[in-house]
Amino acid sequence: MKKIIVASKNPIKIEATLLGFQKMFSEESFVVEGVSVSSGVSDQPKSNKEALLGARNRIINAQQEFPGADFYVGLEGGIESNEEDDEVEAFAWAAILSSDNKFGKGKTGTFFLPAKVVELLKQGKELGEADDIVFGTSNSKQVSGACGLLTNNILNRKMLYADAVILALIPFKNPDLY
Repeated sequence: MKKIIVASKNPIKIEATLLGFQKMFSEESFVVEGVSVSSGVSDQPKSNKEALLGARNRIINAQQEFPGADFYVGLEGGIESNEEDDEVEAFAWAAILSSDNKFGKGKTGTFFLPAKVVELLKQGKELGEADDIVFGTSNSKQVSGACGLLTNNILNRKMLYADAVILALIPFKNPDLY
């Protein structure tokens, strides 16, 4: 049985990680543990670069604080503004580090946020908090996330993050190519 440490206690990130690993390695068994470590970036990363750095920092910090796992997974959601047309896109990065220091990364699809949410982000709110205000929900980032709210759960945060985990696992699935 392979041990995976997810560098977050968010149940959606833990479930997405397990789902991604199960899809890529259906013949394997996994035990997953969520741990709390610093991302070393702002609570709401505001660029592609900052979100990827947060995911990388999470796996490095998790490996240092919780040695002995087969895999370390960091998931970091982010937003990025397009100043030209006042749009804000949302996405997340998955970073994976194995016990033998092999590294993989993958990114979710990107979607654009509604103006009401963007206005709250400009006021300094995090995406999850802004979503809860606009949609009248509570703790949506640990349930369906912005994409789940916007698609009526046709595509939710767990599914979105699981796809990023799958993409980050490509080097592990194809070791002779990476």
